[in-house]
Amino acid sequence: MYCARGEMENRLKENQLGLFADRTSCHLWWPNQFRLLLASLAYVLMERLRNVGLAGTDLARTQVWILRAKFLKVGAVIVRNTRRVRFYMASAFPYQDYFQLVASRFATG
Repeated sequence: MYCARGEMENRLKENQLGLFADRTSCHLWWPNQFRLLLASLAYVLMERLRNVGLAGTDLARTQVWILRAKFLKVGAVIVRNTRRVRFYMASAFPYQDYFQLVASRFATG
């Protein structure tokens, strides 16, 4: 029972520190609630990235802030036309294989 509680506290800490869920700097309730809602939604998306996109890899249990730095803070050119969206990344991007794996897993279902 206590280990499960500790694991949940780790997930809350990860949400607060990695996705800035602790920023409630506005003196009004609604903006703070909306910010917390966005941070919680981002955490659910990152969990989905870990559990589906990165399942079976060495990054499957990586912390949220590391995933954010490796997959979301990436310089790329995005070209969109009527039928497809293309991402042009630098050839020196070190996590291309993981990025392609995640994209293929989410594209297929």
